[in-house]
Amino acid sequence: MEIWQIALIILAGIGAGGINAVVGSGTLITFPVLVAFGVPPVVATMSNAVGLVPGNIASSFGYREELKGQWKRFAGFVPASLAGSLLGAYLLLHLPEDAFETIVPILLVLALVMVVGQPYLSRYLKERALRREATEAAVAPTALDGSGAGLGPAKYTVALIIIFLTAIYGGYFAAAQGIILVALLGLILTDDLQRLNGLKNVLVLVVNTVSATTYIIVGHDRINWTAVVCVAVGSLIGGYIGARVGRKFSPGLLRAVIVILGIVAIVRILTL
Repeated sequence: MEIWQIALIILAGIGAGGINAVVGSGTLITFPVLVAFGVPPVVATMSNAVGLVPGNIASSFGYREELKGQWKRFAGFVPASLAGSLLGAYLLLHLPEDAFETIVPILLVLALVMVVGQPYLSRYLKERALRREATEAAVAPTALDGSGAGLGPAKYTVALIIIFLTAIYGGYFAAAQGIILVALLGLILTDDLQRLNGLKNVLVLVVNTVSATTYIIVGHDRINWTAVVCVAVGSLIGGYIGARVGRKFSPGLLRAVIVILGIVAIVRILTL
């Protein structure tokens, strides 16, 4: 790669790391950039997944305050994330590349819809949480206990199914899996958005780490390591910044950039 391409990928990694910490969908920043520079879509997905792990670690660490009291719940959810991410990585490695190029534009459209709808979902979840706090103030702490306490068997099972299916999606492609997780888990859990975001960051870290490890072990020869290093450096910086100050960024501007780059990626894949 040319020096200017390396610089742009690092900048894209910074943007992706910051966006993943605050909202999710950072893959919609780095993936289109890699594809635009001639990296094949499957290779771009694998390289991007490996490169974003440092950013996931930084953003999870940055949200450590919001994770207090959630570690038992996290331990209960991890097996679903592990199983789903392994299945998603298996599908990426074993399905034909033309299948990926057919499926990914559909997934990108889904991701972009979630990005556009995220503020409305956030507003709904926040209002729902406030209403529940007002009516259930005496028992609100039970929603924060344990791996499933306060949910009941049915809701806990639904939460596990959501996490498993989202992890399959994350292991296969990853774009906007954080937004999908927050949106769906917010319908089941009673936590505020910041606590949900902290939980989301750790679950996404699990998914990306498992899938990235799988890619390295099984498909290391299909990874663009220059792209990995560039994305990793950028995402580490962006993940830390996003977790600390990312909430001050204009969400409208971030969404506009994500949507534009997502459309570019769709067009690029369809014209391969």
